[in-house]
Amino acid sequence: MVEKVSAIFFILMRLVRFSGQMYCTREDYWKHFAFIFEELTSEKRNQLHCVVFTFEKMTDTTPEFRKIIHIDMDAFYASVEQKDNPELKGKPIAVGGSRQRGVVAAASYEARAFGVHSALASSIAARRCPHLIFVKPRFDRYKEISSQIMEIFHHYTDLVEPLSLDEAYLDVTYNKKELKSAIKIAMLIRQEIKDKVGLTASAGISFNKFLAKTASDLDKPDGLSVILPEQAIPFMEQLAIDKFHGIGKVTAKKMNEQGIFTGADLMQLERSELIRRYGKAGKHYYNIVTANDEREVKPDRIRKSIGAENTFSKDLFEQAEVEEALLQIHETLMKRIISTGRKGRTITLKIKYHDFTVKTRSKSLDHFTSSATLIWQLVLELLHQPEYLEKEVRLLGIALSQLDNVDKMKGLEGYQLTLDF
Repeated sequence: MVEKVSAIFFILMRLVRFSGQMYCTREDYWKHFAFIFEELTSEKRNQLHCVVFTFEKMTDTTPEFRKIIHIDMDAFYASVEQKDNPELKGKPIAVGGSRQRGVVAAASYEARAFGVHSALASSIAARRCPHLIFVKPRFDRYKEISSQIMEIFHHYTDLVEPLSLDEAYLDVTYNKKELKSAIKIAMLIRQEIKDKVGLTASAGISFNKFLAKTASDLDKPDGLSVILPEQAIPFMEQLAIDKFHGIGKVTAKKMNEQGIFTGADLMQLERSELIRRYGKAGKHYYNIVTANDEREVKPDRIRKSIGAENTFSKDLFEQAEVEEALLQIHETLMKRIISTGRKGRTITLKIKYHDFTVKTRSKSLDHFTSSATLIWQLVLELLHQPEYLEKEVRLLGIALSQLDNVDKMKGLEGYQLTLDF
């Protein structure tokens, strides 16, 4: 079997070398190599998929690889407060909440050393860090600074997709500076932010969005990391499953219980099995772990809602376990709300029963809110109105919609050009 797999690799590499303008689809490859493919393990199939994907990129007349940068500001809200008030520099601060009540919206790195983080109850944060300084959030100021940062991004490319006030994807495959190196562009952007705004940012660079975002977390704060195409699969094989962006604590725990601890373990599962276990998210897991995340950077993306959901390994019905599951989802939702700095008027509870029927329950307010306490109260109300769950559930979700308005950022169509990293 090893000889057969090696033969395929050899043939593909020879084709890459001499193909010229030749182009083949995956179906063509599998038609020729089906007799070998059927005998391979899941791990070898995934490896072969990745080779074919790379082969297509190398022999296609379209660009070989995109160059995506993910920029993430370091402890943004807290850093703005320390920048505007030098007396706070070097001190543990929490933005939002108070010692008695509320929720932490952001924490400085000095506070994070004590286990203080966003979406943590303020009372718990105060116990973990007795000398913690609570600062009232100033979202207008954060939006002002965010606008300055986004303007810097647009000096380099109009393909900018903001994810929140403090992070964005940039496609610099084609860029205004006509630079071939995405690494050089990321260095210039980080320096310009430091010089003009007075804050630090971390950058991740790769050929797709998932890997770029993952890379930006590798060397925080004030760091820069690159994952090259040939490094993608080895990198993901050793990556802990809870470090995969988009796999939350609940799903990671579920995967651990199923014997999945790293990307290598995830690669053992077929696409159909991942979808069976994790629903629509399973397709995404398959794409990212095979380095086949083809999502484009969308400069005109406008968020209409903020949500979080979870599919359970076993159906739930008892009120205590349902509320515990919802509490975990609520925590994830609040982190996303805090990150975006947005408020909304409508709370929706999504319920998918064991027979795959889906129901939603919503309640709208006469004012915008981002209050964790109020949102949780409404979720509990919706859980019991008009009545408690009809039957066992396999998925629950919470969403905040009818969001407050933000300026729409427009950009060019995703024109891409093959350049060196």
